[in-house]
Amino acid sequence: MSLYCGTICRRKSFWCYRLLSTYVTKARYLFELKEDDEACRKALQTGVFYLFHDLAPLLQASGHRYLVPRLSRAELEGLLGKFGQDSQRIEDSVLIGCSNQQEAWFALDLGLNSAASKHVSLPKSEMEAELGGSFIKLRQALFQLNSMDSSLLFTAQALLRWHDGHQFCSKSGQPTKKNMAGSKRVCPSSNIIYYPQMAPVVITLVTDGARCLLARQSSFPKGLYSALAGFCDIGESVEEAVRREVAEEVGLEVESLQYSSSQHWPFPNSSLMIACHATVKAGQTEIQVNQKELEAAAWFSLDEVATALLRKGSFLQQQSDALPLLLPPKLAIAHHMIKKWVERQTCASLAA
Repeated sequence: MSLYCGTICRRKSFWCYRLLSTYVTKARYLFELKEDDEACRKALQTGVFYLFHDLAPLLQASGHRYLVPRLSRAELEGLLGKFGQDSQRIEDSVLIGCSNQQEAWFALDLGLNSAASKHVSLPKSEMEAELGGSFIKLRQALFQLNSMDSSLLFTAQALLRWHDGHQFCSKSGQPTKKNMAGSKRVCPSSNIIYYPQMAPVVITLVTDGARCLLARQSSFPKGLYSALAGFCDIGESVEEAVRREVAEEVGLEVESLQYSSSQHWPFPNSSLMIACHATVKAGQTEIQVNQKELEAAAWFSLDEVATALLRKGSFLQQQSDALPLLLPPKLAIAHHMIKKWVERQTCASLAA
């Protein structure tokens, strides 16, 4: 038995080593592309491109799902030529990742037409006809994408939006210049370097031991409840932000909290969702909803939440008066927080 276990452990270490080596290779290659304009320019020759128009990605319908087409450099040059653009426009692309074989992935928006841009917006409908797809708003297509595609499109849209909104230096007022990878912008006048940023947001699932607290805003679909969330204030730690948000939104005092996970979220702008589980003080669970922040908040039992998680059908199909509780879709970090709580509670009850 010990020999068998030793063999398994050695095999596991071997595969972990191989996986780490692949990851390190990719990470260092991407770092090189971000820091070396010539290396990135070379990668642009052999890379593939995801297209956007006014921050909406190019998608192709396939049944109830969306596929995300990718163009080679030659295909992109051919498309630009048909619309009277030269290949120089390709250098407006931003780097969003690479394959294990070091094929670089880029995103290019052909619809943005800001004051500082050297290029005009290309006609949307004509490009859609040429490409056999549609430029669809990412929020609209979100739940018909697989997880890898959605992650890449999140990154691409966030970078494209950031570059579109940071084309001038906040100190000198002069135009800033993107490096080849799009990992930063530099002001030639002041030499200030600007890096893309995300706004930190704490998202907290509050429990009292047996129940979890969920809330909704008026903008949510009917019946949808989620975890509490709010932006971190300047100077706050994550722990301080969680305690303040819970106090502000539902009038409860956090007794203990634990970090869970994180997720980049592109809506309405680029945010880093920092997920935490928190418990409130025993005997102090009366909710006082801040109506300026929330429409409603309530405690839900394990059975209520577990039943909601088991409902079949798409998120949009679930909007019905017959369903008392709807939860965030699987792509959202709130869904995984709630699911994790249900699993923990279920295991605890079985062990009791």
